[in-house]
Amino acid sequence: MKVLNNITGVATTRVDGRKKVTGTAPYTAEFNPANLVHGYIVNSTISTGTITKIDTTKALDVAGVREVFTHENAPLSVKINADYSDPMAPPGSPFRPLYNDQILYNGQPIAMVVADTFETARYAAGLIEVAYNTSGKSTTNIKDNLDRAFTDDDLPDPPKPRGNAKKAYQESEIKIEAAYLQPREYHNPMEPFATVAQWDADEERFLIYDKIQGVASSQGYIAGIFNMEKEKVRVLSEFVGGGFGSGLRPQYQLFFAAMAAKVLNLPVKVVMTRKQMFSFGHRPACFQEFKLSTDKNGKLTSIQHKAYGETSQFEKYTETIVDWSGLMYACENVELNYKLVPLDVYTPNDMRAPGGTTGMYGLECAMDELAVKAGIDPLELRLINYAEKDQNEGKPFSSKELKACYSRAAEKFGWKNRKAEPRSHKEGHTLIGYGMATGVWEALQQKASAKAIFTAEGHLTVSAATADIGTGTYTVMAQIAAETVGLPLEHVTFKLGDSTLPKSPIEGGSWTVSSVGSAVKMVCVSLREKIYARAQETHPELFAESMIEDARFEKGELSIRDGRAVSFMEILNADERKSIETSVNSEPAENRDNYSCYTHSCVMVEVHVDEDLGMIRVPRVVNAIAGGKIINPKTAESQILGGVTWGIGMAIEEEGMMDDREGRIMNANLAEYHMPINADVQEIDVIFVEEKDEIVNPLGAKGLGEIGMVGTAAAIANAVYNATGKRIRELPITLDKLL
Repeated sequence: MKVLNNITGVATTRVDGRKKVTGTAPYTAEFNPANLVHGYIVNSTISTGTITKIDTTKALDVAGVREVFTHENAPLSVKINADYSDPMAPPGSPFRPLYNDQILYNGQPIAMVVADTFETARYAAGLIEVAYNTSGKSTTNIKDNLDRAFTDDDLPDPPKPRGNAKKAYQESEIKIEAAYLQPREYHNPMEPFATVAQWDADEERFLIYDKIQGVASSQGYIAGIFNMEKEKVRVLSEFVGGGFGSGLRPQYQLFFAAMAAKVLNLPVKVVMTRKQMFSFGHRPACFQEFKLSTDKNGKLTSIQHKAYGETSQFEKYTETIVDWSGLMYACENVELNYKLVPLDVYTPNDMRAPGGTTGMYGLECAMDELAVKAGIDPLELRLINYAEKDQNEGKPFSSKELKACYSRAAEKFGWKNRKAEPRSHKEGHTLIGYGMATGVWEALQQKASAKAIFTAEGHLTVSAATADIGTGTYTVMAQIAAETVGLPLEHVTFKLGDSTLPKSPIEGGSWTVSSVGSAVKMVCVSLREKIYARAQETHPELFAESMIEDARFEKGELSIRDGRAVSFMEILNADERKSIETSVNSEPAENRDNYSCYTHSCVMVEVHVDEDLGMIRVPRVVNAIAGGKIINPKTAESQILGGVTWGIGMAIEEEGMMDDREGRIMNANLAEYHMPINADVQEIDVIFVEEKDEIVNPLGAKGLGEIGMVGTAAAIANAVYNATGKRIRELPITLDKLL
């Protein structure tokens, strides 16, 4: 059996691109059902304490205001399950909006005005008077609270120690000790969080449009809160304007819209303001301590890595931060520790490459410091300590072309021209530095389902309840389906973003192609078999005596070895059923557990630092990635470009600044929360290293959403040291720290 369409692996323009550039792709806040009313949320201005008074009289007097919801009336207005379990919540007690008068963090939603127009609701919200009883000074600084760090049975244990890291460190000739601090960072996708909720009182069911990275998350959340069957909650999210992890867990506007819609029996739209986009979740601040040592030849003799991550007072959010240090390099003596520091903030949430970009920032900067101390080229040090297997789990890698990444990146970048001595490469008043780092990310696969329908008109529709957060899911799934069945791409439609479609995991973790793509491939293989079986019925003179192994599926035609062919449309039109439908459930293969599956990369950067002003530019980045089979090089490159850009922001710009007196974010806007803009992003070369992996999943694809960011910030920090001779261990690296 042969399928001769070569569609995957080919750079392909997004199938949804025209809709996006013409403004016809419908995003959540653009749905306007009849009789729509608007909600505007009020947020707390203290971080800890209680509400002693909340006066809504003036707001209710405004013409056009339908209702004002607070903790005093919301629990009485609608049956809310106080014991609901948020499926995306970490261990602890999930925050429940309007549950009582308690304030747990600054920015907590405490009321919502519902009015006929957004403007009216916003105006009335400003008339609500709130009095608080504060609990004293808030606790929001991670370094000031390391003595409160804890670990318990709810937290996953880091890999077990191996050897005796402390003893090996003491006895080693070459050693370094360093600590690194990463601040809070915020997702800020272009599309703000929004929900349009409709309640059908007769059928007792919800229809909800929600900005989310997986409709199953919102469906489960609402069904849990309101004690409903999931089938009574339909969630739609066809287009998502960026998520980066902020949309993995349902946000509070979903609750407010659904609650108000049920109470008022009217469609309710709630859209977060940009300031409110800073009031939930973030990449947690993290403080890391390293002790590394080598022998005189650069062979690692010990690794000690201790990390402190922040969490809220009511949930225990964890990230995989220290595990990478036991994974990346061959070393017999390793000790890893991870603790949480509870602070008066909302629970952090996953943000692009959670844990990996943090842990690898610390590890790769520490490796650079070790290379300097040992007098060994940073690239050579990594090659000396190259790990041939996963030492944390004692498993072989399903594939690992990291050495090829090192080689290809070094050749393209011109690493051999690097001057090891800091401040030795200079043009005028500009100091020039080269830096590098390794990147790694898990290549995961989740359970997923898919459905395929092929009609007599010659069109294939494949569906799964996944999401497309700008990653190109619509396109790559259509490519996989078209190639597998043997159809032109334009004859295939992929449907997603609807909770009535086959179940799929949230879009995150770089596992969508691996998980949903595998299900799509499987369902299309099943469809192909059904087409062949149907052909044996409708065209027995051609296929009755043949075997499917002898068949060719190409350009919408089924043929056998002697060249005789019949189109799929002919097969279906010769049968009164007129269509073929099939569904599958996909899950990782059993033998996958015998291997460790990871995507790898090598990032090399050039930085320019103004000698007098300390201003930093990143004119050149090379990122070589081994990510298995690349389904669509065009969208794949976009993923890496986005990750590298974010890595630039992480290294030299992004920082959520907190007023610790009230736990208030001071730069909760896009003017003062600095992110890379066009002038900050210059030449980025993306190299995909050929890598064949028959174990990771049926496609051999590993995922690319996260890997582009991992390692970038560390490479920039290392390049800044090479340029200036100053080792800045606290992100972002701003000119004041250099001066």
